[in-house]
Amino acid sequence: MNSFTLTQVDSVAAAVADRVGHAESAYLSGGTNLVDLLKYNVTRPRHLTSLGHLPLHHIEPLPDGGLRLGALVTNSATAYDAQVQARYPVLSQSILSGATPQLRNAATDGGNLNQRTRCPYFYDLATPCNKREPGTGCSAIAGFNRGHGVLGTSESCIATHPSDMCVALAVLEAVVRVQGPEGERTIPIKDYHRLPGDTPHLDNTLRPGELVTAIDLPAQGYAEHFTYLKVRDRTSYAFATVSVAVGLEMDGDTIRKARFALGGVAHKPWRDPEAERLLEGQPASPTAFRRAAALVFAEAKGYQYNAFKIELGQRAIVRALTQAAAMNQALSPNAFLNSNP
Repeated sequence: MNSFTLTQVDSVAAAVADRVGHAESAYLSGGTNLVDLLKYNVTRPRHLTSLGHLPLHHIEPLPDGGLRLGALVTNSATAYDAQVQARYPVLSQSILSGATPQLRNAATDGGNLNQRTRCPYFYDLATPCNKREPGTGCSAIAGFNRGHGVLGTSESCIATHPSDMCVALAVLEAVVRVQGPEGERTIPIKDYHRLPGDTPHLDNTLRPGELVTAIDLPAQGYAEHFTYLKVRDRTSYAFATVSVAVGLEMDGDTIRKARFALGGVAHKPWRDPEAERLLEGQPASPTAFRRAAALVFAEAKGYQYNAFKIELGQRAIVRALTQAAAMNQALSPNAFLNSNP
C-alpha cells in the first residue's frame, strides 16, 4: 500500500473543497471496497478525504411520501430500518443477500453505489485491464470469464457491477443526490452507472469532486408484490451469478405495473423498459414472463465460459416474476427478508 495523507472533515462543503484541493484524491467512507483497492495497489490516491463525521447518517421521510437514505447510513441500518422493511422490502432483501453481517455493518449506502467491479483481472496488476489502465486491453474477453457480463458489453470491457443493493434501487427508480464544486444536483439511478463503451474506467456519471449525499426513494415501494432472487455459487458471501429484483402492482391476476432489474450480467444494474411494458396489462402467467425474459436477452452476447448466463438469466426472470406475482398480500414482507429463493 502506498502512503497517503488524510483529512477528516465535518461538512459536505468542506469535503468537496478538500477533495478538489488535492490531486489524485478519493473519498473514504466505510472503506469496505476502497481499502481492498489500496491494498492491491489497484488505486493509488495520494490523499483521502474521510467522511465519517459528516451529518449523513440518517433515514428521513420526504414530503412526497418517499424516504431519504443518507449516504453514510450503513447497509445494515438500511436493511433493518422499520420503514425500509415495511415499505421497500425488496431493498432490504437485496442488501441482506450481499456480503456478510460484518461488512454490512461497515459499508455505507453511498459507498455501495460506488463500489468497483470484482473482476479478477481488474485486481491482477500483472494482466492488462482497460478499466484499471485505459488502452491496455481486456484480459477477460479471452480469459476465464464465467462471472462476466453478457448484456451491454463492449470490446473494451465485459466486467459486471457487483452491487445487490443497486439492483433493487433500479426497480424502485431511486434518485441519487450529489454535491460538488458546481453545487447540488440529482441523478436518476438509471443514469448513474455507465455501460463500458470505450471508457470502462468511468463507472458512473459523477463529475470530478462530486460527493453522493443521499439516495431518495419514491413513495411506491412495491411492498405487496416483490422479490429479490440471487443465483450464486454458495449461499453466503458470494457475488451474484445472476440476480433479479422485481416490483409489481397487481389488479387481481393482472399486472398493472412491472419493474424488474438484473445484476451479475452487465456493467450496471440492467433494466429493460420495453420488457416491462410487455407485461403491463397482461395476466401474470409463465407465457408472459417467458416473453419478457426472452426480450431482455435478445441481444445478449455470451463468451466462452459465461454463455450459460443467457438461459440462466431468462429462467431467473421467470422465477422471480412468478414469486412476486404469487405473493400472499396478507403475509408480512418481513417474512421474506432472510429467505434465499
